[in-house]
Amino acid sequence: MESVRYYIHRHLEENKTLYAFVGVLFLMGVIFGAIIVNSLSLNQKQDLYTYLSRFFIGAAEGGFASKSDMFFQSFGHYLKYMGLMWLLGLSVIGLPVILVMLFLKGVVIGFTVGFLVNQMGWYGFLLSLVSVLPQNVLLIPAFIIVSVAAIAFSIKMIRQLAFKRHHMPFFPQLIRYTMLVAGVGIMVFLASTLEAFFTPALMEQVIKWSIQ
Repeated sequence: MESVRYYIHRHLEENKTLYAFVGVLFLMGVIFGAIIVNSLSLNQKQDLYTYLSRFFIGAAEGGFASKSDMFFQSFGHYLKYMGLMWLLGLSVIGLPVILVMLFLKGVVIGFTVGFLVNQMGWYGFLLSLVSVLPQNVLLIPAFIIVSVAAIAFSIKMIRQLAFKRHHMPFFPQLIRYTMLVAGVGIMVFLASTLEAFFTPALMEQVIKWSIQ
């Protein structure tokens, strides 16, 4: 247990600059996503709102998929996302793609919250709280940690290729990198559990309240 704490502390100390950069990048994505909402035409907003209204009516009538199906779908999706980041961290050219993926994750969240608030006011704000916030309390830190780990590993590989005299054993670094990403998988598991078993019930209550 002590070694795990030491590794986490060392990881944070070594990569605090990266965490600051990645955090700002993600926040910029959220802001950009919210700004996009205002750039949509009236017809585009109406089309999206019509689709959303149909979803809300179906959800209020218990139209969500089964909880187990939702769990496996979300957990599988997030694992693939993390797995792709892990794989990109192994390649030198994957570094910019990791940054783009994290930025787009922020854009999606910013757009979702911005659109709901823009179209539904306080109801939209409340709906975004219960539909976006619960799982993302865990997912956002999880993706930021994986992004930083992947970027840091990719940078180490670039340095070793550029300065071969500073060669470090590859396999131990790969094991530590993989174990960190696998550990973050626990956060993703908990987030998927929230998304499947907790979030739909909250959404259903808010939707019923908003359409009364």
